[in-house]
Parts: sequence; structure tokens; C-alpha cells
Amino acid sequence: MKKKIFIPEPVAAAGENYLKEKGYQIVRGSGKFDKESLKKDIADCDAMMLSSLNIDREILEAGRKLVIVARHGAGYDNLDFRAAKELGIWATYSPDTTSISVAEFTMAAMLVFAKKMEACSRELRKGNFQYKSTNRGMEMAGKTLGIIGFGRIGRLVAKKAAYGLDMNILAYVPRPEGKEIPDYVRCVDWETLFGESDFISVHIPGGQKNRGLIGEKEFSIMKESACLVNVSRGGVMDEAAFCEAVKAGKIAGGVIDVFETEPPSSDNPLFALENVILTPHMASNTAECMAGIALDNAEDIHLALSGKKPRHVIGG
Repeated sequence: MKKKIFIPEPVAAAGENYLKEKGYQIVRGSGKFDKESLKKDIADCDAMMLSSLNIDREILEAGRKLVIVARHGAGYDNLDFRAAKELGIWATYSPDTTSISVAEFTMAAMLVFAKKMEACSRELRKGNFQYKSTNRGMEMAGKTLGIIGFGRIGRLVAKKAAYGLDMNILAYVPRPEGKEIPDYVRCVDWETLFGESDFISVHIPGGQKNRGLIGEKEFSIMKESACLVNVSRGGVMDEAAFCEAVKAGKIAGGVIDVFETEPPSSDNPLFALENVILTPHMASNTAECMAGIALDNAEDIHLALSGKKPRHVIGG
């Protein structure tokens, strides 16, 4: 009998094709994503490829045959991986495949904001060709980029911004001792980063530990001309405090790709801010990245179901 892989949300064909070639059966489930439906759908499955759904202990316990849950992406705050470990279920993710796409998106986000491309495009469609005359962009060279979260993505953003755009790079690294810090990066404390940066790019994990980490205090320190780019997790930024800071002119605006609640409701105050660019949690959404993640997940699933340790276990 074929082992069953529960894939309730669409993933790139590369992952599914790999699993089919290895002889596994793909299970879509009922198409309903409430807890009781997920518990029924997962009950007879040997593995799950998880995208955006929230999987807690109760759902994991319902997976009587479950060997592995592979999280589709670099973040895993929607998976109770600690409960999985206690239940003897492998919990994996894809830490390396998102870096290029997210770093490139971050660069694009800063440039679109700096050059006022979205605003000028919007006004041009209204027939306002001269909007550009009173809404000029800025050059990036010589500006300061502050990076919060100096992991794979943060390091790549720093490299691209320093070498590609001649920007000055600051990074908040709580314990820099013994870590390899490029010579074009200056490690600074939290307050200095917020106070000196023209752009701030956020690349830290979500979860309760970092919830509301960037709030009213941080926005009060920032330059009035500064831009915040958040491509990490919505919960790390206090959305209400950000909206108030933008409306009050305490900061220039930002590019927000992630939200406290996803999808955001239509009455979210962020939608009313013209100098804030909003995107639908898409920083890693490239064909190459999605294929890489799906294949990563599929290979780890095959390893686990073959009695071997997966390569990308959450927590090591």
C-alpha cells in the first residue's frame, strides 16, 4: 500500500512530481481548513507538506500514522514543532531556498519606495503627468540601511545594498562576538540603528518572542524621512503604532509584505496610507524559490519515510 502525503494547499510541481516518482500517493483532503476537517484529513496520512495552515498539537495527535510535517518555507511559526518533537514526529523546513528571492524583493521594495514609482504610476493613470515635479525620489548611494536580523537573508541584503547601491550598512547583532561580520557592515545597538538609518529592513522570525518588537518607541527614534521594509512576519511590528507614526509624519512610510492577520481585513488602517506600499506576503514568491522549497520538503519527506533523518530539522 502506498504511503500517503497530505498536501492541502498548492505547491510547485517539482515537489509533487518527486514524491510521485518515489511511489507516494498525494492526498488533497476535503478542501476545508477548519481544525476538525484537518484532523480527519490527516488521520490516515504518513506525512504532510504544510504551507500557511496552523497546525497545533491537537491536529498532530490526530495524525496517528504521521512521521513528518515539512513546513513549506523558511518560517515555521504556524507549526507547533515542539509538540511534534514530543510526539515523535519530524518537523522540517526549508531554510536556504528563500534567501535570494527575499533579498531581491527587499532591494526592489526599497528602490520602488525611494524612486516613488508606485505613486507616480498611480498618478500617471489619472492623467497627472506632472506629479513627478513635486514628488521627487531619492538616490540610494550614500544612504544608510539598517538591518534587523543578520541571518542568511539579512547578510545577502547587506551585500547587495553595499556593493550594488553604495549604501552604508548598519546591523543589529545582539552578540557579535565570534561572528563573521563583513567589513562593510557596522554593528550597532538597537537605538542607534533606528536613529541613523534611512531605510530599515526586517528579517527576523515571528512567534511570541518577537511579537510587537518594533513599536511606538522605535518609530519615535526614526528619521522623519525613513522607510521601514518588513518582509519577515507581521507580528514583529505593531501595525497600529506604525500607522500612527506614518499619519503623524514621524516616518516617511514603508513597504509592508506581511501582516498581523493574514489575509488582512479590508478595513485594515494600512490600506488608507498612500505612502505605504503593500504586497500580499510575496517576497519569496518566485518560480525558482517555490520549486526549490517544494523539492526540499519532498526530499525530507522521503528521507523520513525511508527511516532516515531529514536534512532540515527545525531546531537541529
